[in-house]
Amino acid sequence: MPRRWTAAVTAVLAAFALACEGSDGGGGGQPDPPPPPPRPGLPDSIAALGDSITAGFGSCLILAACQRNSWSTGESSRVESIYRQLREVNPAIRGRTHNEAVNGARASGLASQAAAAVRARAEYVTVLIGANDACRGGIEDMTGVTAFRADVDRGLATLKKGLPRARVLVVSIPNLYRVWEVGHEDTRAVRAWRGRTCPALLANPTSTEPADRTRRSTFRARVDAYNEQLAAACKAYGSRCRYDGGAAHRVRFGLDRLNRLDYFHPNVAGQNELARVAWRASGLASQARRAD
Repeated sequence: MPRRWTAAVTAVLAAFALACEGSDGGGGGQPDPPPPPPRPGLPDSIAALGDSITAGFGSCLILAACQRNSWSTGESSRVESIYRQLREVNPAIRGRTHNEAVNGARASGLASQAAAAVRARAEYVTVLIGANDACRGGIEDMTGVTAFRADVDRGLATLKKGLPRARVLVVSIPNLYRVWEVGHEDTRAVRAWRGRTCPALLANPTSTEPADRTRRSTFRARVDAYNEQLAAACKAYGSRCRYDGGAAHRVRFGLDRLNRLDYFHPNVAGQNELARVAWRASGLASQARRAD
């Protein structure tokens, strides 16, 4: 290589080295700002336990889990999830989410999900479970109330033992019976439900036969009984567990808050409504004000 080329290459490499020394690699020439410190008294990580509702199933364009739209841990700007609202008052939580909800999960799987939250060392845990215990098949297949309570207690006990300082929000099962009420005269909903969606409630949705009416009322009573047990289990947990007081169950879902593929799972609007009532029930907003 000619000497003048060698000198030119050396000069270029030296300039490049100097540029690298003054750069953090982010392209802006400035070091990344340090992460914000956690705010005292506010959780800086969150885990969600539950079923397809919490997994955001059907809230995207297909019938699949879509965790970014979850009412609990969703990071999408389309949903004002508990995580996003927590992030506004405690930026230290950014990205520290763990959605352990599983499509089709029943209360019997809650302990396994709770163990995952323990491994993640979550400081705040939401629980919404029970829809599949009621929807798992026919009326005879629904989880018994005593068994449901035992399953919930096992899950909460796992949290209490592994995360004794974590706070827990137990959310009531939404009013699934209302889904039938608002949809059974809509041909699109009836067609979507055919043979696949929550048969204990939605089989023969247009029938007025006594047997079908009794089946629906039995289903409705079972969900009410589950919610009573969720409230009692949270109370037995102690002061670090808060029940939503039935707020999610009182949400008056219309077809405009259900996805247009199965007319059963919440769409983005439905997830937002669940997030709204859960955030209010959590008490975290008032806690943030006290921390100011």
